[in-house]
Amino acid sequence: MARYDIAIIGAGIAGASLAAAIGDRARVVLLEGEDAAGYHATGRSAAFWSESYGGPGVQPLTTASGPALRAGGFLAPLGSLHIGRADDAAAIDAFLATFADTAVELTPVDPARFVPGLRPDWSLGVMEASCAYIDVAALHADCLARARRSGATLVTGAPLLSATPGWRLETGAGHFDATILVNAAGAWADRVAQIAGIASLGIQAYRRTMVQLRTDPPADAGLPHVADISGEFYFKPEPGGRLWLSPHDETPVDPHDVQPEELDVAIAIDRFEHVVDWRVAAVERRWAGLRSFAPDRLPVYGFEPGRGDFFWCAGQGGFGIQTAPAAAALAAALLLGAPPTDLVGDIDAMMYAPGRFRF
Repeated sequence: MARYDIAIIGAGIAGASLAAAIGDRARVVLLEGEDAAGYHATGRSAAFWSESYGGPGVQPLTTASGPALRAGGFLAPLGSLHIGRADDAAAIDAFLATFADTAVELTPVDPARFVPGLRPDWSLGVMEASCAYIDVAALHADCLARARRSGATLVTGAPLLSATPGWRLETGAGHFDATILVNAAGAWADRVAQIAGIASLGIQAYRRTMVQLRTDPPADAGLPHVADISGEFYFKPEPGGRLWLSPHDETPVDPHDVQPEELDVAIAIDRFEHVVDWRVAAVERRWAGLRSFAPDRLPVYGFEPGRGDFFWCAGQGGFGIQTAPAAAALAAALLLGAPPTDLVGDIDAMMYAPGRFRF
């Protein structure tokens, strides 16, 4: 059995993009517990790129990722309209102030100009013009393909069963030996750490619900992504006049193959019907995904303090896809002890270090 320099646990967007970034500089094996890579969070994304999403601590990674995503053809114009009622004025002002000194361009607007049938009490709006559709499947496939071309090995159906420092890894697909273990296991990150004898960081999985609606009138293709400034819902148009809608729920769950709850679907539709005067003609699809957050809701990139053989690449919440190019570049530099590329040279890696939870 070959010994690898680096074993990455998890082949979702975090593990796949990191493998693509380092595969030509190390012997890498990418171990995925499911029979297909990207089955959980990556495969169930709401599929938009927003510089403000995740807050100011995530924004540098998102903004830095934009040029690479555009150059790869993974983004398409969308725009995001953040809306509120009169009593949300303070929240609107706080949102604008939060990003005032960043690269994010936010413009106060009349939201009725952008959303036909918007109920009149939704009178406040901020346009984030840079928001875009992101082709998640194409991006993930590209990362896996680049990883393979660079020499990385992908093994599916390989849930981690035990990990003995050294590392001898027992999985559902056999055993693998590696010098460094990278924890890119998403919602399962704390479980992987515990298997490896590393204390958990408190990374919590949350259920997020999505529904696909057919509405009357059909959702116009020119509609932007629309988000409640208070975080109660968001929706965006999809091809064929369909609409993707979420109640922006965050229900703590143990990591598993999560499914939508009927109550959350009903809440989403009720909130939507209080925003526009459209009729919901049909609920065509419903699904749920897992979002995993560290306690401070920032991602975690770096070696476990005092350990040069265990590396965290976890806690990406709902922004792992939109930050993938920059996050992978940052993690690769930290993992290999290499200078950061120009893509992430201005980003403070310390704010994402796992050591922030160890004191």
